[in-house]
Amino acid sequence: PMLPGHWRNEVLGSGTDMWKYWDDKRAGLIGDCEMGELENGLARSPGHCMTMGTASTLTAAAEALGVTVPGASSIPAVDSGHDRMAARSGLRIVELVWQQMTLSRILTADAYEDAVATVLALGGSTNAVIHLIAMAGRSGVKLTLDDFDRIARTVPVLANLRPGGKYLMEDFHFAGGLPGFLARLTDVLHLDRPTVAHPTMREQLDGALVHDADVIRERDDPLAEEGGVAVLRGNLCPDGAVIKHIAAEPHLLRHTGPAVVFDDYQEMQRTINDPALDLTPDHVLVLRNAGPKGGPGMPEYGMLPIPDYLLKRGVRDMVRISDARMSGTSYGACVLHIAPESFVGGPLALVRTGDLITLDVEARRLHLDVTDEELEARRAAWTPPPARYGRGYGALYQDQITQADTGCDFTFLARSGDVPDPYAG
Repeated sequence: PMLPGHWRNEVLGSGTDMWKYWDDKRAGLIGDCEMGELENGLARSPGHCMTMGTASTLTAAAEALGVTVPGASSIPAVDSGHDRMAARSGLRIVELVWQQMTLSRILTADAYEDAVATVLALGGSTNAVIHLIAMAGRSGVKLTLDDFDRIARTVPVLANLRPGGKYLMEDFHFAGGLPGFLARLTDVLHLDRPTVAHPTMREQLDGALVHDADVIRERDDPLAEEGGVAVLRGNLCPDGAVIKHIAAEPHLLRHTGPAVVFDDYQEMQRTINDPALDLTPDHVLVLRNAGPKGGPGMPEYGMLPIPDYLLKRGVRDMVRISDARMSGTSYGACVLHIAPESFVGGPLALVRTGDLITLDVEARRLHLDVTDEELEARRAAWTPPPARYGRGYGALYQDQITQADTGCDFTFLARSGDVPDPYAG
């Protein structure tokens, strides 16, 4: 991660604070000069976003899986600890070769469950859901959205990190990093599994300490009682959807409002500020055709912009629903990864402007208030969009890519089966 950003008397975290101040600019609260200063102050060093975005979430997941040396995942990019970590890793890799230690002995079902628990207790990025499911599939481990939901109910959020909390990754590193953090979760971890650094995770965490209990919270003082990502079900997402509820305004976590539907991102960009839409804070913004096939590639469109005229009234969050992803640095009541996606005929394709949609995070429910009979009539009238590609890699992609709930991986890579060793025999 980068070093923390600075602007005037504020500590900045990318891209979370840039999203926030971009909204302030659109609301007329700051101007071009302030934005220029913010851009110059936001990224002070090499490195990735220093919030608990996708990068920090996935490096933490790698460490929790047991494939890095302890503490590697949070070292600031310009810290000399990187050199020491690299040297230690190189020495250990040679030892692992002599010991014939293979990834299949590390990346077990227990390891993936611990990585999920880590991501959820960190309040980490929703992107980790897709990546871990895909990685598990490549490892021959079945990991599902139901596993995420089950584990989310057993772990609290203990990392007080933006965008859901207060601090940044350098604070987390010096507060104890992931070893200290995992030492707070030993009751939910599988401690007898091996890692690349130690015979067991129990030994890896022995002696790990937390040095700042506001950055890495005690179990009896969590940032949230349950994991920071919730899995939703309902007639709008029969195969699931996700929301990073810890980064949303609490009053929107149980909400019913009329839909305003955008068929693609470009249409949304052109029309979102049109006063004729007459949007209110109660409306539910719906974006479709932004999933694995519809995007294509499931782009990070899920943090739909709030109209300028609502920003000027002080509105900073609305319920937003899509089959897209969003940046781990983003925030808001954004329901993502709706499966199946609209491009393949998922229920999102059948939503019409004015339909009532209910989001209830506590009940894990996302519901379109339309009768089954009406949905069937709409489905009968729905016409599948034409295939985007006739040949080449694009055609391979559209034929083989899976939906968000199964990891957006190629089916020919995720299926079981051995790959012959070219050097055997």
